[in-house]
Amino acid sequence: MYNLSIETMLSAAHLLRNYEGACSRLHGHNWKIKVEVSADKLNEAGMTIDFKDLEDISNKVIGKFDHQYFNEIAPFDKINPTAENLARYFYREIAKLLPENINMSKISLWETKNYLVEYSE
Repeated sequence: MYNLSIETMLSAAHLLRNYEGACSRLHGHNWKIKVEVSADKLNEAGMTIDFKDLEDISNKVIGKFDHQYFNEIAPFDKINPTAENLARYFYREIAKLLPENINMSKISLWETKNYLVEYSE
């Protein structure tokens, strides 16, 4: 099994609904996101997937939120934009775009340098 990952950054604002505390007010983060995939076989070039291709696929999902307000963009206009919900959404949406031979393994999302959520199925 081959495991690959890329890391990317996302700067965006959100507020948490149904939450008592400072995070119920508008605030922003610089999220670090690690996208991990796996495959059993290499392609004819000796790769599972080109890192640039994985980055491009990830940015199709993650990039639309950069420098935006999560609470105004579907599905987070209805779903609370918690770190957990963001991680699950990124995982599932990126998985839909991967080539057939590549499996989504895990999303790791740091809300701050000390706060991490990991999601896998």
